[in-house]
Amino acid sequence: MNRPTMNHRHLSTLARLTFKNAASLVYLGVVAATAVFVLVDTLFVTHEDASFAGIWLFLLAAPTIFVFLLGGSMAGAESFGPAWFMYLALAVSVLVQSLAVGWFARLVRGGSGRSRTVHAQGA
Repeated sequence: MNRPTMNHRHLSTLARLTFKNAASLVYLGVVAATAVFVLVDTLFVTHEDASFAGIWLFLLAAPTIFVFLLGGSMAGAESFGPAWFMYLALAVSVLVQSLAVGWFARLVRGGSGRSRTVHAQGA
């Protein structure tokens, strides 16, 4: 019955790569700071014309956000689809990007992140 443990291990690894390494945390911090900037700009700053502050969130979630938007338009959603779909696609895209950043950071470090033990020959 190692199957549940194996699935738990994979989920734990995915969570660690997404949320528990420096590169992913920096990326998520930049996204959070940008989201606060967009929220403040939207709620408290008056513009004669439309504000393009929200574009920064899409650029931080690229390229995966475009895959979700393309999938939504292929499924029949109008232009960018309903607002809930946009927010969901943005959140999932940021999580996928954070996972990719964490995986790349682990790849650059050169290993699985586990401690390696050196066994002496003949011991």
